[in-house]
Amino acid sequence: MTRAPVFTPVLIAGCVILMLSFAIRASFGVFQIPVADTFGWARAEFSLAIAIQNLAWGIGQPIFGALAERFGDRKAIIAGAVTYAAGLVLSATATTPFQMQAWEVLVGFGIAGTGFGVILAVVGRASSPQNRSMALGIATAAGSAGQIIGAPMAELLLGRMDWPMVFVVFAGVVLVSLLALPFMRAPALASRTELEESMGQVLSRAFRDPTFAMIFLGFFSCGYQLAFITAHFPAFIAEFCGPLHPGGLLTGVGIATTSALGAVSIAVIGVFNIMGTITAGWLGAHYPRKYLLFGIYVARTIVGAWFILTPMTPPTVLLFSALMGTLWLATVPLTSGLVAHIYGLRYMGTLYGIVFFSHQLGGFLGVWLGGALYDLYGNYTLVWWIGVGVGAFSALIHLPIRERRDVALA
Repeated sequence: MTRAPVFTPVLIAGCVILMLSFAIRASFGVFQIPVADTFGWARAEFSLAIAIQNLAWGIGQPIFGALAERFGDRKAIIAGAVTYAAGLVLSATATTPFQMQAWEVLVGFGIAGTGFGVILAVVGRASSPQNRSMALGIATAAGSAGQIIGAPMAELLLGRMDWPMVFVVFAGVVLVSLLALPFMRAPALASRTELEESMGQVLSRAFRDPTFAMIFLGFFSCGYQLAFITAHFPAFIAEFCGPLHPGGLLTGVGIATTSALGAVSIAVIGVFNIMGTITAGWLGAHYPRKYLLFGIYVARTIVGAWFILTPMTPPTVLLFSALMGTLWLATVPLTSGLVAHIYGLRYMGTLYGIVFFSHQLGGFLGVWLGGALYDLYGNYTLVWWIGVGVGAFSALIHLPIRERRDVALA
C-alpha cells in the first residue's frame, strides 16, 4: 500500500501564509527603540501595545477557528489578512500610546486569522493520520522560517525608511500571502460521531475534562517566554550585552553593533526552531506527547536560568538563541496534536484556539511585565526569572495528562 505524501498543496500553501504572517509578527521587538525614540515614550508604552496585540491574538484565535468551521477556512483567512493589513497601516499613523495600543488590537486579530489556529486545523484535516504530527511540525516550522527573515528585514528596512513606512510595507506583504489561498482546500476528515456532534457538545465535554484544563494551563508559560523574548530580547541585548570586539568574529560577518546582534538573535532562534519543530513533529508520532512537552519545558527552564546567571556576551547570546530556538515552537505541533488526538478533528480549530488563548494570556503578561518592570528597575532580571518559574510549572502540569482518545469519539 502506497504511503500518502507528507507534502500536499494544502501544507505548502499553509506554510507560505504562516511564514509571511509570522515574519511580521516576530519583528515587533526591533521597533521598541525606534518607536520610543520618535515620541519619547517610556518602554512600557510600546510594550503594552505589543502585549495587547498578543492578547487580541489569543481572543481572536477561537473566534477565527469557529468562523472557519462555520463559513469556511479560506473566508476566515481572508478576513484575518485584511484585518492584519488594516491594523498595520493604522498603527503607522499612531502618534500617541493609546492610538498605537488600540490599532494593535486589529493586528492581533489579524494574526489570529492567518496564524496557527486556522492553518493548523486545515493542515491537520488534509493530512493522513500517519503524517499528521509531522505535517503539523512542518507547518509550525514555517512560522520560524518567517522569523528568520522578519527581524533582520525590519532592521534592514529601518536603515532605509522610517518605521511607519516599514509597517505599510509589511501590510502589503500580508495581502500578498493571499496568493496561496487557492490551494487551501482541505477535506473535512472526521468520524461519523464527530460529524453528528454539535460544537456545544464537544466544548462542554472538553471543559469538564481535567486533561483539557491541564493542556490549557500548561501552554501559558510558552506564550509568556516567547512573547517576552520576541518583544524585548533585541532591546535587552542592545543595552546590556558586552561589547563586540572590532575586527572580531561577529564584526567579520557583518554584525557590527549590539542592535544588529539583537535582530540576528531572533533570526538564529528561527533557524534552530525549524529543526526543533520538525523534530518534535516526528517524535510526536512515535512517543507520548505529554512526556515530550515535559522535557521541552524542563529544558527551557534550565536554559533560561543559565542565561540570566551568566554574564551576557555576544557568544552567550548566540548560544542561548540556538538552544532556545530548538525549543521555541516545538510545543505547538505537540499541543495541537494532543487536542486533535483526544478531541477529534471536527472542531480542532476552536478547541486549539481556546488552548491558545492561555498561550496569549502568557504572552500579554510577558510583554507588558517586561516593559513595566524595565521602567521600574531599569533591567529585565525579575521578569526573566518569572519566565523560568512558569516554565517549571508547565513541565510539571503536563505529567498527569491522560493522553487517550476521547471515549465519545472512540
